[in-house]
Amino acid sequence: MATTGRPSKPTTLKVLHGDRKDRINSDEPQPSAGEIVPPGWLGAEALEVWEEYAPDLEAKRVLTAWDVEAFANWCDAAARRRDAARHVEEEGAVVESPVFNKNGDISGYRRGKNPWLMALDAADAQARAYGARFGLTPSDRAGLKIPNEGNGKGAERLLS
Repeated sequence: MATTGRPSKPTTLKVLHGDRKDRINSDEPQPSAGEIVPPGWLGAEALEVWEEYAPDLEAKRVLTAWDVEAFANWCDAAARRRDAARHVEEEGAVVESPVFNKNGDISGYRRGKNPWLMALDAADAQARAYGARFGLTPSDRAGLKIPNEGNGKGAERLLS
């Protein structure tokens, strides 16, 4: 069954905001602590993206062992987006393509949209969708709250 509307607020935010107890999932599963390693299928460029962002996200507890695949998908989309942008930069947004006659001979050229723009748009959409889950844009970050362990008022204290 598909859900519609706004996504559910994380349990820790519900606790911090003082939501009613019957609306707080006290049995929400939590990922185990463990080493977070990139999956083997990540390409070299996507691995560079992983190494650029993963340490900081892991330190802020946004990236957990359960999030590895989703984050790897974001890294892959970001790498594909960079590659497509590089091609568009080199070739331009408008390119000349050959036009062939019925015999397969080139009969002329036409100008049209660079096919790399479609790859750029697709990778952009995927990067935006996955990146939002990790607060990788300013507007997405505005909706995240990371407990400050130094002041003793973290959500873990409230949940225990």
